[in-house]
Amino acid sequence: MKFNQYPVSDTIKKNLEVLEFRRPTDIQYKSIPSILKGEDVLAIAQTGTGKTAAFVIPMLNIIQERKQKTRSGGIKGLVMVPTHELAQQVTSVFNLIGKNTGIRTFGLYGGVDQDPQIAKLNKGVDILVATPGRLFDLRSQGHLKLEWIELLVLDEADHMLDLGFIKDIKDLLRYLPKRRQTLFFSATINDYIKKVAYQLVQKNAIRIQISPRDPVTKNVNHSIAYVSMEDKRFFLERLIKEQADTKILVFVRTKVRAERVKKAMQRVDIHSVTIHSDKDQQERNKVMEQYKSGDVKILIATDITARGIDIPNVEYVVNYDLPDKVENYVHRIGRTGRGRKRGYAVSFVDEGEKPILEEIEQYLGKSVEVLSYDKSEYLNTIDMSNEDNRDLKKLMLEIEQFEEKKKKKGKKK
Repeated sequence: MKFNQYPVSDTIKKNLEVLEFRRPTDIQYKSIPSILKGEDVLAIAQTGTGKTAAFVIPMLNIIQERKQKTRSGGIKGLVMVPTHELAQQVTSVFNLIGKNTGIRTFGLYGGVDQDPQIAKLNKGVDILVATPGRLFDLRSQGHLKLEWIELLVLDEADHMLDLGFIKDIKDLLRYLPKRRQTLFFSATINDYIKKVAYQLVQKNAIRIQISPRDPVTKNVNHSIAYVSMEDKRFFLERLIKEQADTKILVFVRTKVRAERVKKAMQRVDIHSVTIHSDKDQQERNKVMEQYKSGDVKILIATDITARGIDIPNVEYVVNYDLPDKVENYVHRIGRTGRGRKRGYAVSFVDEGEKPILEEIEQYLGKSVEVLSYDKSEYLNTIDMSNEDNRDLKKLMLEIEQFEEKKKKKGKKK
């Protein structure tokens, strides 16, 4: 089946054609008809398989049709997302697919001045894409009315619940009409999330699960390399130089680590940018624009960008540190190999990270391929580095050991 065969407006079909959306992915093929029928949907699918368009397309059509029949104002659709970046991205997809439909979509999130947002809401919005914090702030201040909402979407729902938004979500339901359509989209699910999901959707909700045994999409070739913590920067330098002009996304454990790795790359004349929660929204927007446009090829990030963000043409993902949560391994490497493109991911694993690796492999249901190299190749990687001051290696090792000691002391207390 092709998109031009779906019972959606000609305007939406034309926009999909311009965007080169011709045939639906599996999750789109199975979700769109049920949503168009007005059914509640619980959809689980791998990252990078087109979940956003799976709810955007039918949602735009439903609201466009209802808006033409009734001229009543108010927000008709609400999409809840966990991060600012995802709010911006989902809003962009609505605007592209909904061009010339007359549907007004607005992204609402914190980190920016609320006054322009209030002004925009006062002018009228049909679909609101929002993070929980700013949504509840403006609702409590009386700037946001939710009683007209007919469609509720929880996107990256597992992450929102994991971040502790369940109370906020349940509070939200008190302000929404009981007669509404609820869509629950996620890349991963466990028994707790499943239980919560069924509390939010209707009893006859359609469950759609597109998840083969391997939660990692087949488009991504992923592997690990055993590298000591103090040597990781040399291996990152080598990979970047071997993959010249390649867009690479590097994941680290903390925002402090992000800045430290950036400085290590600066010392060997590699330009990179960082994104994490210490940066204000304006900085984060600038960084994402530089990276998406290709002006900067190397982005060093915490897990703030591991979920849902669709960055074009990321060819390589590097797990400089393994993630604290095993499911984030899948989300991280899912930033490459999007749609029908191929992608590559490698994780640098220190001896102390082996227990995390074991958990990841248990979650995946199989072992991750190990990149093998002999001792001379390992040493050559360090020797070939452009970093002049070898004492830095010793200094960084001392910093790492000091941080580990602090953690152990904190646990004892």
